[in-house]
Amino acid sequence: MGGTLPVNQHIPRPWTNLYGLARTLVALGTGATLAASSAETLFRPVATIGDYPLCRSTTAASLFCLSPDSYTHLTWMKWICVAALVVIASGWRPRFTALPHAYINYSVFSGISIVDGGDQIALILSVLLLLPALGDTRRWHWQPPRHPEADTPTTRAFALIGISGLVMVRLQMVVIYLQAAIAKLPHAEWQDGTALWYWGSHLDFGPAPWLDSLTTPILASPLGVALMTWIPVAIEGSLVIAALLPWPIRRWAMYAGITFHLCIALMMGLWSFALAMTAGILLLCLPLGSVIYARNIGKDVDPPERISEPEPLAPPIPQR
Repeated sequence: MGGTLPVNQHIPRPWTNLYGLARTLVALGTGATLAASSAETLFRPVATIGDYPLCRSTTAASLFCLSPDSYTHLTWMKWICVAALVVIASGWRPRFTALPHAYINYSVFSGISIVDGGDQIALILSVLLLLPALGDTRRWHWQPPRHPEADTPTTRAFALIGISGLVMVRLQMVVIYLQAAIAKLPHAEWQDGTALWYWGSHLDFGPAPWLDSLTTPILASPLGVALMTWIPVAIEGSLVIAALLPWPIRRWAMYAGITFHLCIALMMGLWSFALAMTAGILLLCLPLGSVIYARNIGKDVDPPERISEPEPLAPPIPQR
């Protein structure tokens, strides 16, 4: 008779620098929004809604509701959040900084009046990344995970919780891109390939003036407008099925998605959105429990040619 294998024996450990990089990108996006915007801009009144921060119902728990009527106090709290996000982005003690990270993102999402989508995605990701952070005992989230021999039943339980959180991140990203792609299809502008022309001519979301020399020829060309309209839909569709694709194809879908959001950031200024979505794309496309290796240019050591396979939590039990 063979030995009975534990149910969670082959669950990869989530505590790698991949999940750490995702935390850093999300924190940098939120921190950049707060640092680059004045309190008067972040908390300006909105017609038909009222003064910000909104401090009623579930939004009353926002950090900014501690002093909602003073721009001076709101400015101090804004910079306290920026300082905390810098610590979070550095990767220090993820187990202790994950909950403050989620709370800050909740406060930003529910408290500020300028919305670019990045605050909502950042909140969702920071809440889901709480699950792997619960069992992350590393000092820095850039450090390699512990050797499997040091694992205990408690560690394996935390690993199961953490991997479950990363799987939910993947599902969330699939839903986002599926909804984004499907929502475009019924509209004539996306069907006939002219949607980008309208976005490119928009006063608020159009490209910055310094990009005119690049974007004007594209917007003036029917073929250029059509390609730039349909390519994003194709990229979103590829990311919906990315987890099912073989790695050589999934890698290019990942690169295309990151480039796509970088272009949106350059054209529309949605940098926090781009950073949060890049974090989600990395967790969607790279293997669970994988480690990202830096390519050491100029050194004798050759970098690995592919993403490392995640290690199991425990060695296999010998069969009898």
